[in-house]
Amino acid sequence: MNALRNIFPHPMDRLTTTLIAVTLFVSSSQHGYAQDNNMSTTPPQVEIAGTQLLTMSSSICHQDYVLSINLPRGYSDTTKTFPVLYVLDGQWDFAFVQALYGQQYYDGFVPGIVIVGITWGGKNPDYDKRRAFDLTPTDPGKSGQYGNAPNFLAFIKQELIPFIQSKYRVSNNDRTLVGSSFGGLFTLYAMFHETATFNRYILTSPSLQWDNDILSTYNKEYAQRTKELRARVVMGIGGYENVPAFEAFVDKLKGENYKGFELETRVLDGFGHSGGKAEGYSRGLQFVYAKPAVKVDPKVLDQYAGEYEVNPQMRFTVERDGDRLVAIGPDDQKMTFYAESDKDFYIKGTYLLVHFQKDESGKVVGCQVEQYGGASYVKKVK
Repeated sequence: MNALRNIFPHPMDRLTTTLIAVTLFVSSSQHGYAQDNNMSTTPPQVEIAGTQLLTMSSSICHQDYVLSINLPRGYSDTTKTFPVLYVLDGQWDFAFVQALYGQQYYDGFVPGIVIVGITWGGKNPDYDKRRAFDLTPTDPGKSGQYGNAPNFLAFIKQELIPFIQSKYRVSNNDRTLVGSSFGGLFTLYAMFHETATFNRYILTSPSLQWDNDILSTYNKEYAQRTKELRARVVMGIGGYENVPAFEAFVDKLKGENYKGFELETRVLDGFGHSGGKAEGYSRGLQFVYAKPAVKVDPKVLDQYAGEYEVNPQMRFTVERDGDRLVAIGPDDQKMTFYAESDKDFYIKGTYLLVHFQKDESGKVVGCQVEQYGGASYVKKVK
């Protein structure tokens, strides 16, 4: 809806101008580049802009860990705190999740989030060996190579989370855990054993067959203790994996009818064990951070109906359509408003939030429109 989208110039307009300038520069200097390309200088390493790198040592696991941190847009506002998302196997998945998060944030599906990637430190760490040890809950063959998940989970709860809370403005009750494969196994282990530590879980291709399907045992033991499991969970598996085993485990989870449990599952067609993370994590972010869709009294919605002026040349109309509001621009394109509250609305698939405002008498006088590029007040004129 152009009237709303054009309150601020789209960031892509500035990007287009920049790209044209870069293209002209590259075209004019291509010959010189061909000569310089043979120089023996070592190119600088690529770093992810806006991220931080910390290290900490665990007295529980007797292991050094490296933490990759991504701070969200708007973190400079010291009045705000943010949800925090912990990513297992940060050596592989931190940059991946950080990129997916940026896309979902731009499209308005997720709020600002602090992202923490967890990986292993020390000199030349063997990631395959370390993750097999820390992310598995048992050691079936008693080889000493597996089964450190209880200590690793204690490290996260008792050392890592307090460490992050001491350094960053993060919520103390809104945490997400993300993992795949052994990381997915650990994510479910954490859900059954330290349920209150996280309230959102995203996982793909969990190692369900580990130690004779021990996750089903954990599920059964948990259900015997309580029928309450307050968590939003997304589980995915590649279509070329063991889908029957995945579906059997999902049926066991659903069969317990846990109170407060929200579960979404997906078979990711066309993917194997690793490739499904892209879709699985994207869908997971959308689901676990999904905004509410509140029903608002039609009489309240009627108060917002009318004509709004962005500037003297640009107006849009708000109408009630059944139990929802729609905005209609000069081009007659309609956009549906979904309610977060009786005065706060959003549009799906784009970063566009509308906050209606009233004067002291209770009359609607306008709205604050929040976009990716900033916010602007829009006056109601009719």
